[in-house]
Amino acid sequence: MRGPKPNVTGFARHLRISQTQAEAKLWSRIRARQIDGRKFVRQVPVGPYFCDFVCREQKLVVEVDGGQHADSQGDHIRDRYLTMNGYRVLRFWNNDVLGNIEGVVSVIHAELIG
Repeated sequence: MRGPKPNVTGFARHLRISQTQAEAKLWSRIRARQIDGRKFVRQVPVGPYFCDFVCREQKLVVEVDGGQHADSQGDHIRDRYLTMNGYRVLRFWNNDVLGNIEGVVSVIHAELIG
């Protein structure tokens, strides 16, 4: 059988339902190919990690972090894994997304057009 395991699909669905306010705000601005016609998906597995948002065609991961991520060793390991597998990773703090969504979208757009 192909495709993700049912427990992976269920966990991804749970993450999408329980998204933070910042994740919801960013999703409303990047869904439906709103940035340069690029498709993003949310809360999807990349290897052993679930990523907040991924543009697969550009191999770009966008993470929205709360205070629990401040200087997190786990985030460094995760970013290294993603980078070693060809992904670029952008990280934004919740307060940046909530307070400056236009700036966040601008940074994502600049990364997409390279």
